[in-house]
Amino acid sequence: MELFGLEKLSLVDYDGKVACTVFTGTCNFCCGFCHNAPLVKDFKNLPVISEEEVFEYLNKRKGIIEGVCVSGGEPTLQKDLPMFLERLKNLGLSVKLDTNGTNPTLIKELFTNGLVDYFAMDIKNNKEDYAEIIGVKGFNTKKVENSVEFFLTNKVDFELRTTLIKEYHKEENIEKIGAWIKGTKKYFLQKFKLSENCISQNLNGVEEEKAKEFIEILKNYNINAKLRGY
Repeated sequence: MELFGLEKLSLVDYDGKVACTVFTGTCNFCCGFCHNAPLVKDFKNLPVISEEEVFEYLNKRKGIIEGVCVSGGEPTLQKDLPMFLERLKNLGLSVKLDTNGTNPTLIKELFTNGLVDYFAMDIKNNKEDYAEIIGVKGFNTKKVENSVEFFLTNKVDFELRTTLIKEYHKEENIEKIGAWIKGTKKYFLQKFKLSENCISQNLNGVEEEKAKEFIEILKNYNINAKLRGY
């Protein structure tokens, strides 16, 4: 599997774990607030990191690195992902997968085969407004909905998360998200911070007080929601 980034040590990407993070290239979304624009739009011009380089590093850090976070881009677009994750598991490492939820079949397969210990899935917006925020006209949310349903109805260790954007997330959007993911035990509302690596330079984050109001809305749907990054 071709990788285009390696963060060798992270204490924040995988809660409770000393981890490293690897980044895959390409994505089927083009979210303006994405902080990994090069991985989405220009990954072919980035230097490739081989699997062997990653595993050489992990072998040298045995007993220190506890888990690996696989992020992107969208990792489930990679045909070699299951084999890569199996190699990680064979080292005794815990695996976290970041995903946009558009490949529910693979998500279920990875869980069933014990290749992922923890899933983190983005909820970009309420279903009706998904297409606009991800930059894909006419996007059908059915596969994303299938992933959410799988997480909510199975014994999967997971979190859902939404990066709050002032231009997209109002009270009515949060109400609709709440109704959709009702009962979620771990849902994070993340602070957006503009950087030069964002796909769009014209978006703004939601203020903390407004984000706290969103938390109160979500309580009405029996959702355990918390702020992240505020």
